[in-house]
Amino acid sequence: MISSVFDRLMDARRERGGAFLLLIDPDSSTKKDYLTAAEAAESCGVDGLLVGSSFVLKSHFVEAVREIKGATNLPVIIFPGSASQVTPNADAILFTSLLSGRNPQYLIDEQVKGAPMVKQAGLEVIPTGYLLIESSGLTSVQFVSSTLPIPRTKHDIACAHALAAQYLGMKTVYLEAGSGARLSVPDEMVTAVSSYINIPVIVGGGLTTPEECASKISAGASIVVVGNHLEQDPRLSRLREMTAAAHPLQQVNV
Repeated sequence: MISSVFDRLMDARRERGGAFLLLIDPDSSTKKDYLTAAEAAESCGVDGLLVGSSFVLKSHFVEAVREIKGATNLPVIIFPGSASQVTPNADAILFTSLLSGRNPQYLIDEQVKGAPMVKQAGLEVIPTGYLLIESSGLTSVQFVSSTLPIPRTKHDIACAHALAAQYLGMKTVYLEAGSGARLSVPDEMVTAVSSYINIPVIVGGGLTTPEECASKISAGASIVVVGNHLEQDPRLSRLREMTAAAHPLQQVNV
């Protein structure tokens, strides 16, 4: 029996101590760069590829997902900024609801528009409670969604939102500082949320060093996501360092 994408990520968490997802934004990287990253990702220890963008300034998103899928054996997961980013060329989709905001467009409207498309595409659905966390600056997702992030010191607010996601039947909670964030989600918040709920926590945004990846896993994250930093520093050696930091059990077993 073929494991689901979600199960594969949970297997990585259990066997390697954590999972690492590489986020590719076709809008902010060249075709050559994102295909090079996709081709090398598996050998660098990446567990899966996220593909998405807050904006779609270029008209090649669907084609980019198809090309990325053709370049790797890793699961390709759509990380949609809107319903327009649904395509059957991937394996799965993070079906996100921006629970930290109160803008109905990103709480439910885009989801209703996208649901029939997801069904038709036959994608594996990973229902995800998406929480924006204050990161000391205005991020693209905050601007586009017209929502306020959860203050980075208000762990109780983050915990309450995460628990609501669990009670709504979502499979995971994504704590997001935002692409290119100045500050990542605080370790203390990651610990508070992961110990308060019974579903896995994803952490992304502002992760720029292997040490930060390791600290999020140590704090309780099941999955870390890195994208923008690796666009700025695309060396494969850097990618290997980041993935190794997210896999503490693998390092112990080597």
